[in-house]
Amino acid sequence: MLETVILIVFAMIGVSLILNLWRLLLGPSLPDRILALDTMYINSIALIILYGMSLGTTLYFEAALLIAMLGFVSTVAVCKYLLRGDIIE
Repeated sequence: MLETVILIVFAMIGVSLILNLWRLLLGPSLPDRILALDTMYINSIALIILYGMSLGTTLYFEAALLIAMLGFVSTVAVCKYLLRGDIIE
């Protein structure tokens, strides 16, 4: 039962990543593209955690935590660059 649910969730996250890629490529404005990129790394974190659950190992949870930290910092840096034109003041 759990294996079928994991496969269904893999498919749903895959569809979500494809839709995010579509928004990233065809977004009408730059903030839409940044939001799509932000959502893509959140979905990739969910995909990594789901893969770790399917294998039954905790190694992938640490990798997902590292990606989450890097994604947050990169999103803040890009938004700060767009607002002020400079990252480091």
